[in-house]
Amino acid sequence: MTYLLHIDSSAVPHRSVSRDVAATFLTAWQKENPELTVVHRDLTTDPLPHLTPDAVTGRVTAPEERTEAQAAAIALQDTLIEEFHGAGAYLFTVPMYNNSVPSAFKAWVDQVFVVGRVIFGNPDQVPTRGRRAVVVASRGGGYGPGTPREGMDHVTPFLQTILGSSLGLNLDVITPELTMAPNNPAMAALRPLAEASLAKAHAEAEEYARQF
Repeated sequence: MTYLLHIDSSAVPHRSVSRDVAATFLTAWQKENPELTVVHRDLTTDPLPHLTPDAVTGRVTAPEERTEAQAAAIALQDTLIEEFHGAGAYLFTVPMYNNSVPSAFKAWVDQVFVVGRVIFGNPDQVPTRGRRAVVVASRGGGYGPGTPREGMDHVTPFLQTILGSSLGLNLDVITPELTMAPNNPAMAALRPLAEASLAKAHAEAEEYARQF
């Protein structure tokens, strides 16, 4: 392994459940792998632009024919792709925002997903196939079987498709739920469940770190 690529997409730099659980993973992982490096990309403090026409057309334009704007857009994509390919394993924080992933994370996906470099029609050609990845996908409510919001989780299926199926990563998803319960009086009755879910998430983070 060259390094662990840690990508944060929580909009809250402090008191973020997804970041806290990721910190538990990192502490355990670095204890097991003290000689290895962590490369951290924070999509909140250093946001990426969403795709522009130059970022799309630059991909199919010969380098010598690109405009200055196209060249800059492709240079950013090259940096992100090289950073992604250079990692031996991955840690993502992708909390649920409005039933889906944060726009900051979607911007990263759109910049990195270049056909013929990162994704391929033949899954066996994907360079990252088989590498380990952990995602902390926290959510303010409960979305499990039998809950009123069952079927409204559009984060986990997206991650499994994008990171698992498309990129071939060996993916483990940690889902601390009911994270709004401690601060929402209307969810007071759910606080014991929230505490249990959070404790389980931290335990899973430590266990996955030991498995890497």
